[in-house]
Amino acid sequence: MPILRKLFIASFLLLSFSSCFQIIEEITLKSNGSGEMQLTFNCSQSKTKLASIMLLDSVNGYKVPNSGDINEYMNETVDFLKKSNGISNIRKSVDLKNYIFSVTFNFNDVSNINGITQRLLAKQKTKGPGNSYVFDKVNQQFKRTYTHSSQLKADYNKLKTKDKEIFKTAGFTSIFRFEQLISSSSNKLARLSPSGKAVMLKVSALDLINGNSNLSNQIQLTR
Repeated sequence: MPILRKLFIASFLLLSFSSCFQIIEEITLKSNGSGEMQLTFNCSQSKTKLASIMLLDSVNGYKVPNSGDINEYMNETVDFLKKSNGISNIRKSVDLKNYIFSVTFNFNDVSNINGITQRLLAKQKTKGPGNSYVFDKVNQQFKRTYTHSSQLKADYNKLKTKDKEIFKTAGFTSIFRFEQLISSSSNKLARLSPSGKAVMLKVSALDLINGNSNLSNQIQLTR
């Protein structure tokens, strides 16, 4: 089974046992286009329930992944990133007490993230939403383009009712940090930090699945 396919299944299993989860994307971008990215899968609000479930072999017909399985999947993610161009200093964090899992890495240019996204999607049999990141170093303008996937909604509609429940309180948070002050942000849902150097965008998982929210954003930095 391909590595990313295994990761996808493992993530879905954890989601199936969690009543609430958050996916957090954080990008810290330097003025030369290099930076750091962190992806976090946070199930801490369901940690008591998950701790009990992790003691079982299976629930509702799903095999419950143990700590060894989770660490294996995270190690495979690190190995995958090591083979990606322009990616370095890869770190993983596995917190089985609070059920927070993250992977952090540096990139030489924000375009390196686009390549990773394309390869992740290529590993999946389901076509997910499209994401691309561009940074104009001359004009100091950052652009994230998001394209909704109708197949994502179709796959969601095929889920059993009890499996759909896990997405009701789920959410996605995107945080972009910069060295310079932000002069404008095109997405009306985005919120500027008090420092003026970061933008946060929070949406519900269902809004993303149904195409009611768009993560696209054009951020102009001061020059």
